[in-house]
Amino acid sequence: MSNTPTRPHRRDRTHWLYLAVIAAVIAGVLVGWLAPGVGRSVAELGTIFVNLIKMMISPVIFCTIVLGIGSVRAASRVGRVGGLAIGYFLIMSTVALGIGLVVGNLLHPGTGLDVAGHAKDAAIYAEQAEGAGGTWKFLESIIPTSLLSSLTTGSVLQTLFVALLVGFAVQAMGRTGEPILRGVELVQKLVFRILTMILWLAPIGAFGAMANVVASTGLRAVGQLAMLMVGFYLTCVVFVFGVLGTLMRVAAGVSIFGLVRYLAREYLLIFSTSSSESALPRLIAKMEHLGVERTTVGIVVPTGYSFNLDGTAIYLTMASLFVADAMGKPMSLGEQVGLLVFMIIASKGAAGVTGAGLATLAGGLQSHRPDLLGGVGLIVGIDRFMSEARAITNFSGNAVATVVIGTWTETIDPLRVRAVLSREIPFDETTMVDDHMVSA
Repeated sequence: MSNTPTRPHRRDRTHWLYLAVIAAVIAGVLVGWLAPGVGRSVAELGTIFVNLIKMMISPVIFCTIVLGIGSVRAASRVGRVGGLAIGYFLIMSTVALGIGLVVGNLLHPGTGLDVAGHAKDAAIYAEQAEGAGGTWKFLESIIPTSLLSSLTTGSVLQTLFVALLVGFAVQAMGRTGEPILRGVELVQKLVFRILTMILWLAPIGAFGAMANVVASTGLRAVGQLAMLMVGFYLTCVVFVFGVLGTLMRVAAGVSIFGLVRYLAREYLLIFSTSSSESALPRLIAKMEHLGVERTTVGIVVPTGYSFNLDGTAIYLTMASLFVADAMGKPMSLGEQVGLLVFMIIASKGAAGVTGAGLATLAGGLQSHRPDLLGGVGLIVGIDRFMSEARAITNFSGNAVATVVIGTWTETIDPLRVRAVLSREIPFDETTMVDDHMVSA
């Protein structure tokens, strides 16, 4: 109780930061609407901020995984967590795809629309999807050209791969590897300190991103295809609070509402930048603070960002049905089942493609129903607005997965979870590192 006066003072500074983000989002919408030219001219502000965050992702993942695996005595425990994670991701992605199909069939949002004028727009995204190179190319891309290049290319999977190798190597070294772990701990503190400095630029990035999207698409883009957008947002809400919430309550005894409140600032950051990657380092830090062991966090969170894209899965099936209806070529039940099976695989590569949502959608339709490819351009205008729901749902899915898998593998402290979610143990916004847990 003696240190309670200092905690609120520290939190107040960051509290003003996130209030500034909200103000910046509102200002960005107004500027993009009232002065489109100015809105387009500040687009790079949003891009620069997201790039600054992405710059820190590889070091954060590397330090977290090396520390997590290197400090565990039994390698089989790491394999158990990884195996459970992959199986969980596959099942939940399939559930998300199925929910998207059901809602798409109930709403039929694309019926009666004319998409002829947008057909040519889809070629760009199809080319991006082809650049992914299919499953084997995707697997090949996991191997970096050198050990250090994994930290400089920005590939999450390459960083994950190298960090696993280093972590297991340090683990095998035993006591000899302890100085390496202490060095990585210091590097992790440095990385998170840099990250907190970058986050103070969040209002500028949020302003640039929102001003540009409103200036580029106009407010009419929101109303033009409102049914698809509202349906998609509601589906994501049902999935997060219904499916994921029920799963977490049953499996871990934790309320989804408490977890969402705990991650409120991360949701704001994702919404303002339209990128779940912008909150990845903070999710790692907060899951460790919540009471999940570093090994579990280090495996589940980075892997989930590439393989557990629940929001993208919902989007892929709903958007596919929307395009089919809009072009007057609705899919039969058999075609929908075939599409679902195809998208289970295609959605796993979405994280490695620039413009993941549209590119994967275009690639999936080109392989499964090439006659529908021309309709992808119809949703280009509102894709940016839908990407927030995709990113937030993806982020929520990975947060829940960390808690659930931590419970199944008994690598989570239930008492600490309750204390953190009830705000008895506040998260230190100034360092983002829990010294007690780092030294444990």
